[in-house]
Amino acid sequence: MRFTRVRLENWRNFTAVDVGIQRRAFLVGPNASGKSNLLDALRFLHDVASVGGGFQDAVRRRGGLPRLRSLAARRISDVTVSIEIGEGDREGLWAYELRFTQDKRHRPQIARERVLRNGREISVRPDEKDKADPERMTQTYLEQVHANEEFREIAEFLSSVRYLHLVPQLVREPDRYVRRDDDPFGSGFLDEVAKTPEKTRNARLRRIRDALRVAVPQLAELELDRDVRGRPHLRGKYEHWRPQGAWQSEDQFSDGTLRLLGLLWAALEGAGPLLLEEPELSLHPEVVRFLPQMFARIQRSSGRQILLSTHSTDLLRDQGIGLDEVLLLEPATEGTAVEAATNFKDIRRLLEGGVALGDAVMPRTRPRNAEQLMLFGS
Repeated sequence: MRFTRVRLENWRNFTAVDVGIQRRAFLVGPNASGKSNLLDALRFLHDVASVGGGFQDAVRRRGGLPRLRSLAARRISDVTVSIEIGEGDREGLWAYELRFTQDKRHRPQIARERVLRNGREISVRPDEKDKADPERMTQTYLEQVHANEEFREIAEFLSSVRYLHLVPQLVREPDRYVRRDDDPFGSGFLDEVAKTPEKTRNARLRRIRDALRVAVPQLAELELDRDVRGRPHLRGKYEHWRPQGAWQSEDQFSDGTLRLLGLLWAALEGAGPLLLEEPELSLHPEVVRFLPQMFARIQRSSGRQILLSTHSTDLLRDQGIGLDEVLLLEPATEGTAVEAATNFKDIRRLLEGGVALGDAVMPRTRPRNAEQLMLFGS
């Protein structure tokens, strides 16, 4: 299953967005245009549907409704997150819409929740029970097992969404931060690796070691180890002039090694959509160039959808990337617009003239007057 369309109203940077999503999508745009916020809309639904989460918690984690509502919102200020879900080549198998505001006590309150299957409406709220008891509108049916029986498939799909933006320092020094098992930034990454069944864990680490050798040529071994307190650590053996090489733990790994390691682990874990923030960070351009092909192979073997944000021209140089896979974000006074690159005639003409995709797309994301930065400090 995969996302096939996303619609947003008054969600952070976006006053109105309606865009199709391919099996692989590259989000490009200037800084602060909303790439992370577009991915976060899908994370939000994951948090609503997941066990231990829920609608109230998902809004609270993001600072409340005022932090979610677009600053460009006009008369209708409700926030809406709506998705369509397909399976295989079938699009529009499911549709889910969640529109919400806040009540007089400033609590998040559902204004509308709607579910369609194959275009047929099977659930819509508020219903008669909701009207008789408005307190019911503080929870979605999506998060309630007794209420989502007809569309539990949506809840399970959303729960399978995985977001990753690993911060190397959180992996190196987890004791300095509050750790969460589901933390996408890496504070609980080592615990996550450690709790994976040994046979599965070792098989994954072997595959990751073989892949890492491309970017880290001296890496010979990669394994899980525990210190005297039983705390898990990753350690790698590096080959050099000493016959036995030398072992290093994750606190000595480079940023690029840790980020790529986390990316590869996430790619091997689960089958739901994978959301990635700038996977090119800290990596050599020649490694970045081949990430799209790696993602394509993951999709061929698992069918997993991959959505990622990027600022990298090198990442978009891959000739296998289709124009409909690139979503261009362009900020304006009425909120950020999102369009597939295939809708831009000038980009199509540049490609027809032999220009590489990255060189055709990235100039559109360039901030105006960027060259004035060099005047800072004068």
